[in-house]
Amino acid sequence: MIKNNIRRESYLKFLNTWKNRDLIKVLSGVRRSGKSTLLAMFQQDLKEQGVQDENIIAINFEYMEFEELTDYRKLHDYVLSKVDKNKKNYVFLDEIQHVQNFEKVVDSLYIRDYIDLYITGSNAFFLSGELATLLTGRYIEQHVLPLSFQEFKQWHTENNPTIQQLSNRDLYAMYTRSSFPYTLAMTNQQETYDYLQAVYASVMFKDVIPRLNTADINALERVAKYLASVTGSPISINKIKNTFVSSGVKISFETVKRYIQGLQDSLLFYSAAQFKVRGRELLQTSEKYYLVDVGLRRIMLPDANADQGHILENVIYLELVRRGYTVYVGRLDEYEIDFVAVDTLQNLTYYQVALETLNEETLARELRPLQKVSDSYPKYLLTLDTIGTEANYNGIVKMNALDWLLSENK
Repeated sequence: MIKNNIRRESYLKFLNTWKNRDLIKVLSGVRRSGKSTLLAMFQQDLKEQGVQDENIIAINFEYMEFEELTDYRKLHDYVLSKVDKNKKNYVFLDEIQHVQNFEKVVDSLYIRDYIDLYITGSNAFFLSGELATLLTGRYIEQHVLPLSFQEFKQWHTENNPTIQQLSNRDLYAMYTRSSFPYTLAMTNQQETYDYLQAVYASVMFKDVIPRLNTADINALERVAKYLASVTGSPISINKIKNTFVSSGVKISFETVKRYIQGLQDSLLFYSAAQFKVRGRELLQTSEKYYLVDVGLRRIMLPDANADQGHILENVIYLELVRRGYTVYVGRLDEYEIDFVAVDTLQNLTYYQVALETLNEETLARELRPLQKVSDSYPKYLLTLDTIGTEANYNGIVKMNALDWLLSENK
């Protein structure tokens, strides 16, 4: 039987690194990104390390048998009735956003030295406001994204007998249909399409709409589809509002702003703010928006494959986030640098992304913004070119984007 589970070593390393430390471990990420599977794998690791079954208490609030425990008092009593105070107990609360006032339970369990606590949630709301304030300095968060290209290729190498006949470019074409883990074993494109529709509906109706408390689902859908259609283009809230108003849709600036925030809080969309390279300051004018999985474009847009350049840009953006960078769009005079990636030590790396640069004019255009940067931080031009991929233009390294996606951090 073909399995669609994959050991996601970087995330498992996070869980193992922080195990038994005096912090709440938080996994956040869009629905179906693989958080529950990760917890199950980690629990298996614990058992192999000698932890007994009775010292692992795992509750997934999406399961009906735990519905009663969405009452925070009952949840608290249940967990305490299961733990052994003379041993270390590993408590997993999966999709905890279903529990009202869950922060009270989390706080009470956290202070007990015989409990090592792990929680997950499918949207950013559950880490907003009160919980973040309450737990400041007491939790460590790992953001879980759908599969990287490297993970996708690894699974196919291990499970797909036809892998030998597939080039990286073939695999990339498959990868852009969807990177959600559950779609790995799907060979039928209609099946993948139906699954993505279900994921999208689930996020919209379980996360976005209840949170925004909006009755105008039509307008919300329009905003979501518009954001998907302008992937990789700097866009302001005002411009979105004006676009709708000019096409006869009545919508206010505040409503558009609220809808976009809701779509981002559901972790369906991410944004990259503009960053002034000289002076290192943020610009408030406009942002770029990226989907958590480029496959979702297929259910949101009539011609989802039309813009391969921006699809590649979306894939590169997510990989930079996956590698732990804070990602901005660079502004330098009239030029735009696709990504300025900032690491935890405030070091920068510059990236320009293009589908192909075999044409001399295209190459010159893509290099120009990077050539204007006067500092000595690394600069990359990532393309799908297969010719001249090792070129170096006065310190600007050209690299095949798929090789970069499969490489260790660069």
